[in-house]
Amino acid sequence: MGVAGSVVPDRPRWQRALRVARLAAIGTGATVAAAAAGTGVLLGQARQARRTIPMAEAPPPRCDGTYGAKFPGPAITMVILGDSSAAGYGVHRRRETPGALLATGLSRRLQRPVRLHRFAVVGAISAALKFQVEAALECDPEVAVILIGGNDVTNRTPPALAVRYLVEGVRALRAAGAEVVVGTCPDLGAIRPIQPPLRWLARRWSRQLAAAQTIAVVSAGGWTVSLGDLLGPRFDAEPGRMFAWDRFHPSADGYAAAAAALLPTVLSALGHGAERRPSPTRLEGVRSLPRAAQEAARHPGTEVSGTQVRGSESGPAGRWAQLRRRGLFGVGTTPQPAPTVDSPAVEGFS
Repeated sequence: MGVAGSVVPDRPRWQRALRVARLAAIGTGATVAAAAAGTGVLLGQARQARRTIPMAEAPPPRCDGTYGAKFPGPAITMVILGDSSAAGYGVHRRRETPGALLATGLSRRLQRPVRLHRFAVVGAISAALKFQVEAALECDPEVAVILIGGNDVTNRTPPALAVRYLVEGVRALRAAGAEVVVGTCPDLGAIRPIQPPLRWLARRWSRQLAAAQTIAVVSAGGWTVSLGDLLGPRFDAEPGRMFAWDRFHPSADGYAAAAAALLPTVLSALGHGAERRPSPTRLEGVRSLPRAAQEAARHPGTEVSGTQVRGSESGPAGRWAQLRRRGLFGVGTTPQPAPTVDSPAVEGFS
C-alpha cells in the first residue's frame, strides 16, 4: 500500500476536520469545566499554573552534528522543528535531546551517518514554523521531524489557524522531497501543575488539536504519531524521574520514551520498515482518515499514514489511512558515541 500524495485540504475539508476533531476531544469533566469558566475559576487556575511552572532559564543544548560518523555511506540529513519539546528543553546534555536520540537511533538502525540540524525554538507556536521551515530547506533534508501544538493550546490559538500553519510547513517540505513525521499535540491534561477543571479543558483542547493535525498532515502526504498522554502513566508513577526540574517538560528519560515512539515511524517514512509486534492490536488496520484521527487522538503511540484500498486513496468516508501500533526500540538515555559537530549552530534559533 502506498502513501497518499501531497494534497492540501480545501476549506470544506478543514471544517470537516475540525468537526471530527471536536468529536475526538473527549474530556470527562468538560461540562463541569465549561460551567466553571463563568465563575473565573479557570482564569485563576491559569494564573496559578503560570506561577507554578517556571519560565525558561536557559536554552537547551545544541544537538546539531553528525551522528554515527564511523558508518560508511553518505549521511542522511534530518531536521527537527517545533517547540521546546523538539528542542529538548529540560535536559542539560545534547545526547539527551530528542534530536540526538532520534539521530543516534536512526544511524544505528540503518548503519549510516545522520547529519542533524535543529531549528526548534523554545516557546514556538505553529505560526513560527514558517521561519523554521525556510531555514531547514536550505539543508536539503531527507526527513523532517516536527513536534508542535502545546503552546498553541496554552495560548488558545484557534485550531484551524494552528493547523493551517502546520500543513503549510508540511507541504513545503514535501515539495522539496523531504519525508515528514509529526508528533501531534501532547495531552496537557497530564501535566501535574494544571489542576481540574482547567486540566479537563486542557485535555479536550489538546485532543481536538491533535486530531485536526492528523487529518491535515496525512492529507498533505506526511506521517503522524500521536503523543497524547503517552508518558502520563509513567509520569504519575515516577514524577521525579520522568519530569524535568520544572515539572512541566520531560526529563531525559521522558524524552527517550517519546523518541522511542517516533523512531519506528521515521524509519518507515524513509522506506525502512520498522519491526512490528508479532500480534497486531485491534487498533491496527485501514480506516477512513477522519476515523483514524479520532482513534489516534485517544490512543497515544499510534502512527497514522496515508494508504490506498484497491488502488484508490479515498473511499465513501474520505481519504484512507493506515493505523499502526509500533514497538518501541532504538533509543535510550545514554546513546553512544557522543556526536561530532560538523555544522555551526544556526543564529537566531535557541
